[in-house]
Amino acid sequence: MLKVGIAGYGIVGKRRRECVDLHPKMQMVAICDKSFNNDRITDDGINYYNNYKKILLEKLDILIVCMTNDIAPKVTMDALNKDMHVFCEKPPGRNVSDIIKVINVEKSHPNLRLMYGFNHRYHDAVIKAFDIIKSNKFGKIINIRGVYGKSKMISFNQPNWRTSREISGGGILLDQGIHMVDLMRLFAGEFYEVYSYISNSHWRYDVEDNAYALMRTKSGVVGMLHSSATQWRHRFNLDINLERGSIILGGILSSTKSYGAETLTVVSADPDNDNGDPMEYTTKYNKDESWYREIDKFVSYIAKGEQVSSGTSEDALMTMKLVYKIYYSDSNWREKYNIESSDKVE
Repeated sequence: MLKVGIAGYGIVGKRRRECVDLHPKMQMVAICDKSFNNDRITDDGINYYNNYKKILLEKLDILIVCMTNDIAPKVTMDALNKDMHVFCEKPPGRNVSDIIKVINVEKSHPNLRLMYGFNHRYHDAVIKAFDIIKSNKFGKIINIRGVYGKSKMISFNQPNWRTSREISGGGILLDQGIHMVDLMRLFAGEFYEVYSYISNSHWRYDVEDNAYALMRTKSGVVGMLHSSATQWRHRFNLDINLERGSIILGGILSSTKSYGAETLTVVSADPDNDNGDPMEYTTKYNKDESWYREIDKFVSYIAKGEQVSSGTSEDALMTMKLVYKIYYSDSNWREKYNIESSDKVE
């Protein structure tokens, strides 16, 4: 049994605990959150702390970090230095420098496993789309278009730290759009040429409420991204066009169900004969097992002594670099917030 602690017990922390409680190889030992009035031990033997430093004194095998962006990197590094495997939620920090510091600590603990929670990778539709692309059934990717948006910055009566640049490091792109950035990298590879427009003209917070990006890989794949906090009808859509067809991810299963049904549409193109109306089929997924599947994969890495291969610190670094390329490429946004190029960060 792997003894587990959770640092940060908000919505995501509670969801991760459900996975731990269900897993046959994990035992919940301790939880910390600053909202707790005092330290206590419950009838089931779980220790509750109101300071993360206290949970680091526990003899844990795994620490799951679900804390705000300003403190998550430090807690991750402290846990690694306490000889704990770490599963940390996205984003890995407020900026590229944060994840580089974590990676430097990770390198000094080669026997420990560090994994980042890019949960969307474990949704059924995404897994199937990835398999189809890798099979080369429809040839190479030509372009990829992603829209991910919700109607406001703060939801579920959460604290407003997401609108504080000092705590969060960024707005809708860094908080939610990072999932779409990660998936676009997963499918198309690394984007090096980036043009963007970043705006906070509607909600008027000190972080962006809309980010628009046009990007290109060295192999010529063009990516278009819109991350929005003014999408009144919540939307998740990823349209991948290949040489002989298309893959369309529509909707994503979530606790609120506000993004609609999770679907995967596969289009078989024959431009010479289908006149723009090709054959297609759509699969609808109605059960979300991504949260448990992701934690189970992390446990598998530990149990088998394997290196993390998905959701690695390198994935986190490259995804954060692309987020900051998008910020940096808007000259007005760059000058307003003194944003450095991610390529210049050592």
